[in-house]
Amino acid sequence: MSTAGGRDPLNGAAAAISGKVVVITGGARGIGFATATALTNLGANVAIGDIDEAKVKEAGADLGLDLYDRLDVTDPGSFEAFLDRVERQLGPIDVLINNAGIMPAGKVIEEPDAVTRRILDINTYGVILGTKLAAARMVPRKRGHVINISSLAGELPTPGLATYCASKAAVLAFTDTLRAEYHGSGVQFSTVLPTFTNTELTSGTVGPKGFRNAEPEEIAAAVVALITKPRRRAAVTKAAGRIARSMDFMPSRMVEYLGRNSGMESVFLDGVDVKARKAYEDRARGIEAE
Repeated sequence: MSTAGGRDPLNGAAAAISGKVVVITGGARGIGFATATALTNLGANVAIGDIDEAKVKEAGADLGLDLYDRLDVTDPGSFEAFLDRVERQLGPIDVLINNAGIMPAGKVIEEPDAVTRRILDINTYGVILGTKLAAARMVPRKRGHVINISSLAGELPTPGLATYCASKAAVLAFTDTLRAEYHGSGVQFSTVLPTFTNTELTSGTVGPKGFRNAEPEEIAAAVVALITKPRRRAAVTKAAGRIARSMDFMPSRMVEYLGRNSGMESVFLDGVDVKARKAYEDRARGIEAE
């Protein structure tokens, strides 16, 4: 589809992305897999890593990738070895997409300490670690782009997701700080903030009234747009992003009223279909591995 000026945005993205070496964490499912698919179709040399070895091998084979393997984003040795392998096989890394994340739900006082640490280790430390390792390679080259997948939950308090919200707020602050710290270095730092997205993370839940869930392909499109034209943040959906920003200017009582009346306060508490969500919760909490 062409724009009014006759320019095809897909061709523009392909020209900007074709040949780039892109690493995606958590690439075996959901947003990560959708992003790998979009970038591969645009000609990027994509490598995906994921803690689920069987699933990442299945996903990599389906996409016809040259490099896909198990990756533990909480383990410096695993992460560095994976990046080393990418650079040996595919060349210098142009883009790192820190996408790996988990979202166990429930009241915070009922959350085991092991689950709290697991959320922070994967969602926050894993992003910080990957960013540091990639930036250490990119800054001397004076080029590169780190895109961190956060969440609108990092801006909007969501009952039932207290630790998750904290982990994603940390990603926002971390990434924004790096933009200032490395301004003029040639290395870009960006954040994507998805709303509720139709992946396993939201299984067993129904989004708040008046809002539609995003599709993984929409998040992938936002990543493509950031690589094509780097900027600070991209919210998906745009409507949800505007609402999140507008709440900064609303009185607290109004924000709380909207949360109650939209059903936001119960989505991840009383509104959860426990049976439908169990398989995801078990995997997110590491129960499958025990």
